[in-house]
Amino acid sequence: QVQLVESGGGLVQAGGSLRLSCEASGRTFSSAVMGWFRQAPGKEREFVAAGRWIGGNTYYADSVKGRFTISGNNAKNTVYLQMNSLRPEDTAVYYCGVKKSIIGALMTLASYDYWGTGTQVTVSS
Repeated sequence: QVQLVESGGGLVQAGGSLRLSCEASGRTFSSAVMGWFRQAPGKEREFVAAGRWIGGNTYYADSVKGRFTISGNNAKNTVYLQMNSLRPEDTAVYYCGVKKSIIGALMTLASYDYWGTGTQVTVSS
């Protein structure tokens, strides 16, 4: 019922910045959690950041806290991930996900109901 499209990935040098976007279409949920996960080659998909449309609570993985910021524009059904001070270890495919229910941990992959197809972020040293 929900389609998600990520954009904004690319190749940047260490220390640089990127701003990812995730646009949702179809049915949306005002109480939904929107999250960003990433997956590097040979590794499991891991939590990066999440936020609630209602309430505005945000959550970050320790590895990105202080460098990444999640935000949203509800009118545009779009969530953003501002990434600053990028490091080579941030290189991964970044995925946007939607968690419809309040049940389930928002940092857990299995808690999310919909996913985009990802956008590649590559950070060179």
